Amino acid sequence: MSADNQLTVLLEIIISTILGGIIGIERELAQKPAGMRTHMLVAGATTFLVAMGDALMESYAIIGYKEYLGADPFRIMGAIVVGLSFVGGGAIIQNTKEDRVEGLTTASSLLFVGSIGIGVGLEQYYLSAGSTLLVLLINRGLFYFEEWLIRNYGKSSKKENKEH
Repeated sequence: MSADNQLTVLLEIIISTILGGIIGIERELAQKPAGMRTHMLVAGATTFLVAMGDALMESYAIIGYKEYLGADPFRIMGAIVVGLSFVGGGAIIQNTKEDRVEGLTTASSLLFVGSIGIGVGLEQYYLSAGSTLLVLLINRGLFYFEEWLIRNYGKSSKKENKEH
């Protein structure tokens, strides 16, 4: 990978970490277990992994092993999803005292941030930025809507789960 391409990938990683950080700030403000730094690192890492898949293919093509490679970018994405599922699982906590599960939204936002990182790695900037705004709307905007519904129409079916 040329120096110019490496700098382009580095810029993509920076963009991805900023988008992940925006979602992470919302999680941080909601005092959730995975905050700004975690979301930034997940988004940046996924962009980096996508770029390294491209670099690996390019390297093997240059040294003459292209015909031996069975390129499958879906494997990279699959491995990212598996890894993020493991990380997200660590954010999920069973609160037996209050008979509820906590951290599901944070775990889901980590998975979504990973997909945003993949999007940036694939140069889908508008899609990635729009998805960032969508996650913020879901995490923050729907929390206020749920609170309004509870105030006006009764108790939550989630046993007053404050996860948002």
